[in-house]
Amino acid sequence: MTRMNLFLVIAIILSAMFLVHSHYEARRSFMILEAAMKEATRLELEHERLQVERRSQASPLRIEQIAKQQLQMRLVTPGITQYVKQPTDLQTSSQKVAAQKPEKSTEAKP
Repeated sequence: MTRMNLFLVIAIILSAMFLVHSHYEARRSFMILEAAMKEATRLELEHERLQVERRSQASPLRIEQIAKQQLQMRLVTPGITQYVKQPTDLQTSSQKVAAQKPEKSTEAKP
């Protein structure tokens, strides 16, 4: 009888230790999950903030201001526009090339 009692006491102690260990592992896993969820939320907020910042950086008004201030660019007006004509020898050679191109035939091939 004492052997049976001793065996049961050892089984109960091992069972209790396994139960404590499983609770500890579950708690540790839950804490890791919570930390990952907080990190995911933080990353989503940062992503949204960066998207807003990118949109504001790429706004046409801001680009125009940077072009005027830092690059000293100015708006195009008809008064400062220069028109360049193609030389006549280039015009004739491009017309010759266009005339020499064979046209596609519409005949059906057997």
